[in-house]
Amino acid sequence: MKYLVMVQGSQADYAAMSGESSGGRPAWSKKDMQEMFAFMESINNDLAESGEMVDANGLVEPARTRAVLAGPDGRPVITDGPYGETQEQIAGYWVLDCESLERVTEIAARVARCPQPEGTPVHPVLIRPIDDGEVAAGPE
Repeated sequence: MKYLVMVQGSQADYAAMSGESSGGRPAWSKKDMQEMFAFMESINNDLAESGEMVDANGLVEPARTRAVLAGPDGRPVITDGPYGETQEQIAGYWVLDCESLERVTEIAARVARCPQPEGTPVHPVLIRPIDDGEVAAGPE
C-alpha cells in the first residue's frame, strides 16, 4: 500500500531555519541545519535501500505558495501566501510503499525524532493512505 507521509511547518519555522528568530521560534544555526539534513538523508537512504521510497521532497516556504479558487463568476481568484488563517503548511513529504500501516507509522515516528533546537515547536508527522483503488471508498 502506498502512503503519503507529510511534515509540517509555518512561515516562522522557515524564517527560523534561515537564522532569524521568528514567532517565538529560536534561530537555527548552521550546525542545527546540518544535523537535520544528515538525519533526513539517513532516513531517505534507508527507505531507498529497503525499496519503500517512491518519492520525497522538501517544499519551499509558505510565502511562495499560491492558492487558486474558482470565483462566483467562474474566473480564478488567485491569492499568494503565506496565509494568516493557516499557520502550518506542508513542509515536505514522502510517498512510501509499505507493507502495513504499522510499518509506515514506525517510519513516521522516526521522522518525528528529527533533531531541532530546543524551543522549536513540535509539529505532527501526518500519514495518509493513497487511494489507488485498494482503499475502501466509504460506506455503501
